Amino acid sequence: MSQRNKLLDVAYCAVFAALIIVFAFVSIPVGALGVPIVLQNAVIILAGLVLGARRGFLSVALFLVIGLVLPVLAGGRTVISALGGPTVGYIVGYLISAFVAGLIAYRARPGRRGEQIGWFILAAALALLTQYACGIVGLMISSRIGLAAAAGGQIPFLLPDTLKCVVMVIVALGVHAAFPDLLRRPNRARDTDARDRVH
Repeated sequence: MSQRNKLLDVAYCAVFAALIIVFAFVSIPVGALGVPIVLQNAVIILAGLVLGARRGFLSVALFLVIGLVLPVLAGGRTVISALGGPTVGYIVGYLISAFVAGLIAYRARPGRRGEQIGWFILAAALALLTQYACGIVGLMISSRIGLAAAAGGQIPFLLPDTLKCVVMVIVALGVHAAFPDLLRRPNRARDTDARDRVH
């Protein structure tokens, strides 16, 4: 990877980390488990859809590192304060879901609009399910409740999260249409590595 590409990657990760932080200001309390409706989880999925698995993961990791000292989470909390509460599982899920979203979305080939739409929808759906799965485990551990209660606590979020993911897919498709090299460059690098191994 060239120095220019490395610098671009750093810039992309920094921009998305900042974007995730900005959306901390949107938080709507809901349900009895202390887990609010937020926009951060959707923007984290967007990071994976736009940047791919590695860069999406790194942008969320940067966001969480900043959150160790600054209140960057929804509701004005730090990551450290969230680790002891009911949202701890979602914090872990943020990291994993960005990776999952990018890993799946970047299977799409540049210029194949229909193919991109299918992969991006699948990527967003599985990334969201990853957040839910991690959140359920976190609730079971931190709140000492059963699987049924923890899973039932996700119901109020299903519709708003689905709508948010639809918006994120549309935004990601628009970004990739405007900047097709985002999808192209990692694919070219992977192809080059494969050719090098063959030779």
